[in-house]
Amino acid sequence: MSLLVVGSVAFDALESPYGKVERALGGAATYFAVAASFFTHVNLVGIVGDDFTEVDARIFMGVLSILRGWNAQPGKPSSGPGGIQKT
Repeated sequence: MSLLVVGSVAFDALESPYGKVERALGGAATYFAVAASFFTHVNLVGIVGDDFTEVDARIFMGVLSILRGWNAQPGKPSSGPGGIQKT
């Protein structure tokens, strides 16, 4: 059995009494896909901007087996409407 996750993969800006982070990987699909990968094979479809790099994608390496289909559309940030589609 496998699971298809469709949703947001984005960068979040977080601030708390303990500090501030401007570019933390977030999005519902990110957290759900990584958590679900402990139980079954996960396929992730999400749209991110051209600021989402190979380095950022490393969180998925070894967890999700379908990292392919990078289609960059310049000028689109990951915090807003899409750019790179991961299928």
